[in-house]
Amino acid sequence: MHALTIARFTVHEAISRRLVLSAFVLSLIFLALYAFGLSLLYNMSPAFREQGGDRSEVLAAGTILTVLGLYAVHFLSSFVALFLTVGAISSEIDSGTLHAVLARPIRRADVVVGRWLAYAGLIGLYVVFMSGAILSMAWLASGYQAFDAARTIGLMVLGALVLLTVSLFGSTLFSTLANGVISFTLFGLAWLGGLIEYIGNMVQNGGMVNLGIAISLLVPSDAIWKAASFYAQSPLFLAVGGTRGQVPFIGAVPPTLPLVIWTLAYPAVFLLLAARAFSRRDL
Repeated sequence: MHALTIARFTVHEAISRRLVLSAFVLSLIFLALYAFGLSLLYNMSPAFREQGGDRSEVLAAGTILTVLGLYAVHFLSSFVALFLTVGAISSEIDSGTLHAVLARPIRRADVVVGRWLAYAGLIGLYVVFMSGAILSMAWLASGYQAFDAARTIGLMVLGALVLLTVSLFGSTLFSTLANGVISFTLFGLAWLGGLIEYIGNMVQNGGMVNLGIAISLLVPSDAIWKAASFYAQSPLFLAVGGTRGQVPFIGAVPPTLPLVIWTLAYPAVFLLLAARAFSRRDL
């Protein structure tokens, strides 16, 4: 019960500090620009304005633009998740706010879990809204439908939760500034791991492939994004080659079961570590 109370106050705090409003306004601007770009392509380009045009080009354009839009959402949600939690615990320790909270009969673990529930709910709603808007606009503009929209959105939410939980864990150990550097570095490292694996496959270098996989397992946010992008692509587009071997940040194969299980366990493990670390931290 205490964790739910902390979660409720955390949501109110995020709203009062205009974090939610700022993210919402900036996201609406991005969606407006994306919709404008789609309209320019499908309503003003002669190749797509004609109904008798090449359907393969329409399909390819719809697939690529949809995945690119979702990729932007992946980056936006990752940054929002990190910004929400980078100082979730450490900033309140520095300001002394937590001393007043913990003076009441509330366990420290409840504070961590309550924070996580609040921010996980906010980032989950954000990803569902943004990715749903991208998929809807692509369908309205071109008639393109993702192969499995539910899996795409679900995996994108999971990827954001991975980063959110890692950042929350860091907030129980380090100062806000140090945690920000570490968290954003890990996010960049995950992206770099995917790039190393991609290049390793291109040049048939097993060492690079294994290194990229190891980095992706360390922080699986990029790997799970590629899994989500696979389900956003048309089966016909994939059957004719799609983006296989051409674009390093789009998945061309379905995710393996061990990867999905590992990524599902990842937030739970780091949430437990965060609760344990904060319970032992000297305030």
